[in-house]
Amino acid sequence: MTAADRVDSYFICGTPRTGSSLLLGLLESTGVAGHPQAYFRAPDEALWAERWLLPRTADGGFDYAAYVRAARDAGRTDNGVFGAKLMWGTLDEVVDKLGMVHPDLAGQDVALLERAFGRTRFVYLRRDDVLAQAVSWLRAEQTQAWYIDGNSESSGGDRTGKEPTFDREGIDGLIQTIDDHNAEWQAWFSATGVRPHVVRYEDLDEDMVAVTRGILHFLGLDMPAGRAVVPRHQRQADDLNREWIHRYRAESGVGGHQDLPDHG
Repeated sequence: MTAADRVDSYFICGTPRTGSSLLLGLLESTGVAGHPQAYFRAPDEALWAERWLLPRTADGGFDYAAYVRAARDAGRTDNGVFGAKLMWGTLDEVVDKLGMVHPDLAGQDVALLERAFGRTRFVYLRRDDVLAQAVSWLRAEQTQAWYIDGNSESSGGDRTGKEPTFDREGIDGLIQTIDDHNAEWQAWFSATGVRPHVVRYEDLDEDMVAVTRGILHFLGLDMPAGRAVVPRHQRQADDLNREWIHRYRAESGVGGHQDLPDHG
């Protein structure tokens, strides 16, 4: 494909525990799809700004236009393609801040993103088994272990996590949050006229290489000859996840999402 066929940037859009960290690593391993990370998660922006040595303003903050430029530089591969992850909630924060940088486009979400990142496309990552997703999310929040990398090292922040404990009300709340956020994403895509490339967690789990290649095709990118699609994160679901899923079903006796097959 020619440079005119491909995009400049893309965003992986979704909700937590849909395999987004796994997918980011797979895309990065291609060598042509940027170095996608959650660059715009508000609690982490100060850490990124410090890593990129951005000048601080008088109030201890930083210039957002400079932050976006630094993120773009850090997140793109040699072919100029940039990638990043956006969870629901982060999107609003990004476009609000971009609206202050480019007031002529305030309120025009896609136009703002394209002003900042060039030709942009969107990948929508979702999980059919919302119960399994909620169980995974609850466990990650409790333990503060959000992923395990290829060296079997898990993310854990300051290691203040607790032992995982079954919490039916917590699972109920996260199922509702997931449903709400998925609805918000769908509404945003519809309102803006965005037609995302949809990826199901279950398909990613079944064939990582095919899903990654499908995204490259959507972005107008060719897989380099001799390059392999390689995961950098390990799957975390185990017998405890399955135990919680079965227990939730037994105690709740509800249908819908919860009667779908277990995907951990």
